Amino acid sequence: MLIYPSRSTVHPVSNEVPEHPCVSPVSNQVFERRLIEKYIAENGTDPMNGQPLSEDQLIDIKVSHPIRPKAPSSTSIPAILKALQDEWDAVMLHSFTLRQQLQTTRQELSHALYQHDAACRVIARLTKEVTAAREGERHIKTHTHMLAGGAGEPMEVSEQVGMIPEIIQKRGKTVPEELVRTEDLSKYRQVATHAGLHSASVPGILSLDLCPSDTNKVLTGGADKNVVVFDKKEEQIIATLKGHTKKVTSVIYHPSQSVVFSASPDSTIRVWSVTGGNCVQVVRAHEASVTGLSLHATGDYLLSSSEDQYWAFSDIQTGRVLTKVTDEAGCALTCAQFHPDGLIFGTGTADSQIKIWDLKERTNVANFPGHIGPVTSIAFSENGYYLATGAQDSSVKLWDLRKLKNFKTITLDNNYEVKSLVFDQSGTYLAVGGTDIRVYICKQWSEVLNFTEHTGVVTGVAFGEHAQFLTSTGMDRSLKFYSL
Repeated sequence: MLIYPSRSTVHPVSNEVPEHPCVSPVSNQVFERRLIEKYIAENGTDPMNGQPLSEDQLIDIKVSHPIRPKAPSSTSIPAILKALQDEWDAVMLHSFTLRQQLQTTRQELSHALYQHDAACRVIARLTKEVTAAREGERHIKTHTHMLAGGAGEPMEVSEQVGMIPEIIQKRGKTVPEELVRTEDLSKYRQVATHAGLHSASVPGILSLDLCPSDTNKVLTGGADKNVVVFDKKEEQIIATLKGHTKKVTSVIYHPSQSVVFSASPDSTIRVWSVTGGNCVQVVRAHEASVTGLSLHATGDYLLSSSEDQYWAFSDIQTGRVLTKVTDEAGCALTCAQFHPDGLIFGTGTADSQIKIWDLKERTNVANFPGHIGPVTSIAFSENGYYLATGAQDSSVKLWDLRKLKNFKTITLDNNYEVKSLVFDQSGTYLAVGGTDIRVYICKQWSEVLNFTEHTGVVTGVAFGEHAQFLTSTGMDRSLKFYSL
């Protein structure tokens, strides 16, 4: 006969429910086989009454795997409280992990929705602008005329008309296929200097630009009120353009036409024909000194800044001022520069502020404080990511337009005058002109070149195509070239 013990049957020695129970015919007690065999081997008797007992006499009990109760040490109140605390801690930790995962998922979802919304807005805006541009193109063709190269009296226009939609177009970025390597650039030296471009009686070349389509053509503006076009290859003056009544502080060479632009403290902007050697347009957009000049990516419109606290946007073909804007701060503007895409631009002020403007909306969309003293120069990199600014605090600051913050400040020598900043066409190098000339490699922002050949302050610096050469102008009335 098999005996089935209840779940409450415990071992008389260990006080625990036996896993392999057996019964002793001597004392009729249930034992754990492992323990009773060990006891018999040592004593040869039944532990309950001391009578002789052998392993062969033990009778196995068939059981159905009883549920073992917890050890007595686990049933005390402190043990139960600890077990509950451990369970609570595990639940809270799991809950915290789930909350973290939920927050991360929410952030990722929010970022994805933001990108989707931004993409939809850009697509809608571009579609609207394309439609408006097509309508505006027909309107412009009937109300504008091409710049003439022949003789004749310059047209003076001061009429202000409204902003038209087609002025904002996105330009494709062109990155040069081949650039001068940093190790080669560091070996550049002065290879030529020209001191006879401007009058010696009023010394000083105040502005510089190169023709984007032919960097052998150099454009300068001088303290002698003249604009000079110089051929680097032929080493001769192509044209001397006279008409300003005061010094020429800004010059721009048109990328595809034989046309140049100049600005002066005489409050005018002049459009010149290089082939005709004459002024074909006078734009009177300001009532005080014009301090900055920049050409739109389309090549059809000019941005100008002035001490009259206004920036203006003008049509170069008609000479009309399309829009003229100031902000509430009411501070003189010291420089202006278009972003490569032509959708936004930056201005510097006399109170050390850099302001970013939306051209179409004519609104100030961002401000970059941090300089001390008037801002003297600003420059956007060709990829559109970075903005370099200089002021009378002997420093150059680099700004990330994607994050709208200053990520690098290049501190120059005490009393260093920053007069000119320019990136090369690829955005690989940044040149600083002022007390001397310094060239930095972008991203590392380490100095790779330094020239001190000018005896006066450097007022302009520019890179040739693929940075094959560097050119500069200064108050010492000289135009200098640097290369291998």
